[in-house]
Amino acid sequence: MDTLKRFYGLSLIFTLICLGLGVWYGAESTGTMSGTAQMLWIIVVLSVLEISLSFDNAVVNASVLKNMDHVWQRRFLTWGILFAVFGMRIVFPLAIVAIAAGLGPIDAVNLSLNDPLEYERIVSSAHIGIAGFGGAFLAMVGLKFFFDGEKDIHWIGTIERFLGRFAALPAAEIALLLLAVWGISLTLESADALTFVVAAILGLVTFIAVEGVSTMLELHEEKQRLLGAAVRSGLGGFLYLNILDASFSFDGVIGAFALSNNMIVIALGLSIGAMFVRSMTIHLVEKGTLAQYRYLEHGAFWAIIVLGGIMLLSARWHIPETITGLIGAILIGLSLCWSVRFNRTHPEGDVAPAE
Repeated sequence: MDTLKRFYGLSLIFTLICLGLGVWYGAESTGTMSGTAQMLWIIVVLSVLEISLSFDNAVVNASVLKNMDHVWQRRFLTWGILFAVFGMRIVFPLAIVAIAAGLGPIDAVNLSLNDPLEYERIVSSAHIGIAGFGGAFLAMVGLKFFFDGEKDIHWIGTIERFLGRFAALPAAEIALLLLAVWGISLTLESADALTFVVAAILGLVTFIAVEGVSTMLELHEEKQRLLGAAVRSGLGGFLYLNILDASFSFDGVIGAFALSNNMIVIALGLSIGAMFVRSMTIHLVEKGTLAQYRYLEHGAFWAIIVLGGIMLLSARWHIPETITGLIGAILIGLSLCWSVRFNRTHPEGDVAPAE
């Protein structure tokens, strides 16, 4: 109970607030108990789906946060949630509508509230660009983890060692991604192919830019340490995590329209999920779960590569979110099982050779 209160207390309070807002909005907009109950049920389902589909996000977040100090970990949970909830779940879809339809911010809000079907159509029409950008960014996050010649722990040994050998080739993972983007673009109509390729390149450039900023900040901090200054900055990781979160949420925002085209209902449901993902992240970091389970991080990064690939492919073929979530859950579950088996066969104190 103490653990639940410590790590998830704020998320539970946030959930109750969102559900209360859902009841109020349902009563105001439908005027019936059944309509309110149906709206509340959709909010609950959306939140559960967001949580279940985002566990890999929490694990990867934890892999970055574990190297940040406690202050920046808390800033990610507090400041970052504003970006995740209001930025990605509310402002992002409205911005798509405003740009695509040439509307002002107020008109976009009015459209979302008064003509939800048209709002859904406009947001969904931007899927090709979103798939290119988000898919490219996530694919690079996953590939960077495995294209690492210094990584000496391998879960799927044959494949991971093979990828590690190519780490000596500059930008090998970028070449692999661009080949995949080019191949998928060949299956699209000319206008869609151009949108897809440009969006994917922008996703790649964003990844490189974030990596560059993080590296510069780390070099500056290291210089300060050598001079004897106390360094407690985690700005680079903070920026990286929020862009990573945004990429994870792209597909979820679009997929939410399968359950509802009401902007407020979608925002409430996905926001609850986003809050719990952050609580899960902090829980993983403070409990040292990644250190306890040797291959859990590997499973999450494989899930990210799969998610990135599915997002890229979704520009041409519709792939249900259930399949995406199921594959991710299977990969993380398998990596957890392998980790438990490793812990049993290598008691504490035993040192295992690199795999």
